[in-house]
Formats: sequence, structure tokens, C-alpha cells
Amino acid sequence: MAAAAPSSAGGMGSSPAAQIPLGQLGQFKAAMGPPMIKSEGGLLTGWVYVDVTGRDIGGYVMNAKVKVARELKLKPGTYLKWTGQYEFLERIQARMKIVVPLTLLLIFVILYLNFQGLTQALIVMLSVPFAAIGSIWLMYAMGFNTSMAVWVGMIALAGLDAETGTIMLLYLNIAYRERVARGELRDRRDLMEAIVEGAAHRIRPKHMTVLAILFGLLPIMWGHGTGADVMKRIAAPMLGGVVSSFVLELLVYPAIFAWWKGRTLPEVASTANLGEEALS
Repeated sequence: MAAAAPSSAGGMGSSPAAQIPLGQLGQFKAAMGPPMIKSEGGLLTGWVYVDVTGRDIGGYVMNAKVKVARELKLKPGTYLKWTGQYEFLERIQARMKIVVPLTLLLIFVILYLNFQGLTQALIVMLSVPFAAIGSIWLMYAMGFNTSMAVWVGMIALAGLDAETGTIMLLYLNIAYRERVARGELRDRRDLMEAIVEGAAHRIRPKHMTVLAILFGLLPIMWGHGTGADVMKRIAAPMLGGVVSSFVLELLVYPAIFAWWKGRTLPEVASTANLGEEALS
């Protein structure tokens, strides 16, 4: 390759232009460089793309930040920013810090207005952490990581737990009040019979409520196609949480109810009171 040099004459010369080889003007060599030049905010930027599999993005970025800060020394005038799905996750986490407490508060207010008391509303709210145990176990078994869809399922689960817990306490209260109205609640043994009547003898409607939820969500877990992965992550916390909360309602709720109502009752009614009732 050669370049034409301009003629030394001021006008049009008759002599041909001189040829200068490019090798005399510079050197050519192959070197690695950016495939394209990008800028953002008036600054040159370089992008490093990372695909994360087998773990959550938030945990990966937290570990990567520590390692990068320890091993990478940035030059003056440069800075590092983590963006992409991680930046979207940060915005979602900021919103969840408001949405989740607000949801629990609304559920508590509705329960308080329904039971017209603080104690029973708190008993029903106990199902939320127990339901979270079942959700975490099922998501761990299926290999799901925390995501926006999972949080949506958790919020929906809180409402389902409140519904099933309210049904259990409703039957316990009905059995308790019927015994009181008939004058058959004299000691803790009578209270235990009332609890058995409310919890065990009416277990069929409680089973129907939970099974209706389960059979409604199970087809989602076998779904395929567009959007199936997101729907599975919404349904999984609800499935696992409903099962664990149902076990809680059958085993723990009656015990708490017995402790709450039995504080003012004697262990065994006195024989004098029993004789007076028999004479009357």
C-alpha cells in the first residue's frame, strides 16, 4: 500500500506525484479492543455480562461485591456499578419493605374487627410464621430461589392462613359458648371436651377448605409453557404454607385456646358444686 504525496509546485505540475509506502508512516499490528464504544451520562462505559444459575442473584452479587472490592483496584476517575436484574431486585426489595408490613397490618385489623378482641387476632396471626416454614421447605425441595413471584405467593399465603385460622377459632368459640350457655363448663375437663367437639368433630369442613385450596393450586405445579415458571413460584409458597399452617391449626390452636380459656377454671369442679347442680 502507498500514499500519494502532494506536489511541491504551487500550480498544476507536469511531474507525477511521489509514492510513499505506509510502512514509513506508521506500524500496523493486531490487538484486542472493545467491539464497540458505549457511553452513559457522558462517560465511557465498559460492560461485563454475568449469567447466574443455581443460586439467587442477590446472594451472588453480595459475595461478588466483597471479592471484587478486595481484588480489583479501580483507576482514578472510574467507578463500578451493578445493574441489570440485580438493580430491579433492589427496587423490589425496597417496595416489599413497605408492602409486606402493610399487608400484615391490614390482615390484623380485619381479624381484630372480626373477633372484636386482641387475643384471638394474635392467635390467628401465629399461623404466618408457621406457614412460612412450609413455604421455605417446599421451595427448597423444588430448588426455587427468592424472587418477586415468591413474595407475591407469600403475601397471598398470609390471607389464606388468616382464612383457615379464622375457621378453626370460629368452631372452637361456638363449642365453648354452647357449653357455657348450657351450664356444662365447670372445670378444665369440660373445657377439653368442648375443644374436642369444636376441633375434632368438625374437622371435615376444615379439611374441605384446605383441600379446595390445594387442588386448585396443584395443576399450576404441573404446568408448562410461557409463564409457567413464574406461576410455579407463586403457587409453591402457598402450597407448602397451607399444609404447615393446617397442621398448626389442628395441633397448636386447640392448645393455645385451652390455655387461654382455662386460666380461670379449676382443674376439677368441687363436689359441693356438683351436688348443688344435681339437686337443682
